[in-house]
Amino acid sequence: MTDSSAPIIPDASLSQAQAPAPVGVGSEDRFLIRNLSELTEFFESVRPRLEKIVRFRLDPAFQARIDESDVLQEAFFQIAKRHQELLDTPELHPMVWIRQRVLQTLWDMQRSHGRDKRSVHRENEMPMASSNTTSITMARWLADDVTSPSQRMIKDEEQQRLQSALESMNEIDREILAMRHFEYLTNLQTAQALGISPTAASNRYMRALKRLKTILSAFHGFGPDESAG
Repeated sequence: MTDSSAPIIPDASLSQAQAPAPVGVGSEDRFLIRNLSELTEFFESVRPRLEKIVRFRLDPAFQARIDESDVLQEAFFQIAKRHQELLDTPELHPMVWIRQRVLQTLWDMQRSHGRDKRSVHRENEMPMASSNTTSITMARWLADDVTSPSQRMIKDEEQQRLQSALESMNEIDREILAMRHFEYLTNLQTAQALGISPTAASNRYMRALKRLKTILSAFHGFGPDESAG
């Protein structure tokens, strides 16, 4: 498994507009949890992915104060207490349900640190990234790595430009890119997380990927594709 402390590496296809996989149910989507023991086993199997999701969604202001392992520990307490919810909705992929509980725990922990009090999510509502956290994090990981102090200043300026460009995207389209390329959710899982159909998720993903290609092309100084529709 990938070391959870390693940098979050986006899917290499993120900067290339290409058609998503056909809408359907892949092998990774065929999971049925029948009891708490199986849920615990599944949770442990996806722990490295969950740690990366927490690191991706964590507000940069809290990076020094909130550890992903603490988030997952607290989240699992809630998962164990509420596991019957998942058992009662077998059509919901366990990864989607677990992710929801983990993100809710993260938002609660951030609020407990006295920031982002406006981001109070209703129960049973899929938490979305608060404020501009998604665009901030995506910009950070999409910006090229540099080493020298002078390059660092340039990178910071470019990251701000890239962040602003990402914020111009539709919020759901931006979330779809984040889920697919930084959280590695499948199309079905992404659709369930957002409460839309797999077909709609696939179509929006394709549109968002093309939009991102234009953004990245302009960001790197090549300009948007003149032939793009």
